[in-house]
Amino acid sequence: MILVGRSYGGAVITEAGNDPKVAGLVYLAAFAPDKGESVSSLIKDPPPGAPVPPILPPQDGYLSLDKAKFAAADVDPERAAFLADSQVPWGANALGGTISEPAWRTKPSWYLVATEDKMIPPPAQRFMSKRAGSTVVEVAGSHAIYVSRPNEVAALVEKAAKGVKAAAK
Repeated sequence: MILVGRSYGGAVITEAGNDPKVAGLVYLAAFAPDKGESVSSLIKDPPPGAPVPPILPPQDGYLSLDKAKFAAADVDPERAAFLADSQVPWGANALGGTISEPAWRTKPSWYLVATEDKMIPPPAQRFMSKRAGSTVVEVAGSHAIYVSRPNEVAALVEKAAKGVKAAAK
């Protein structure tokens, strides 16, 4: 089984990937924390000049995106508006959850860097993917890369599936 995670989902697969049934990890413009790190620790010191994600202040323990600043420039306006409207709040406490043991230390990983991402700066994506020893593909696209460039996303997942299958032989 291969786990695929985008954005915060990268932290989820980093921990969940330790399950023995998991053969590999695919990160799509995602966080790939190391042992003891959390999404909060990864975003606390953004690189100089990095865009500020349009995250609104917490309300009742939940975070949400500012729909007026939702950035998906590579998605048609109607679909981008739908994506902005369909965002659901997420628990602010989830950002502080630390990784006990990153699965990428013992499992192969692949990483798609979205070079026009305004949520997770591409330099941060490159740092995490290099540290994880991931096979990296860079694709011009926003944080909504799975919508704007689905063929490239599917090709990377397929490459990962073939890679873990070949390694299992």
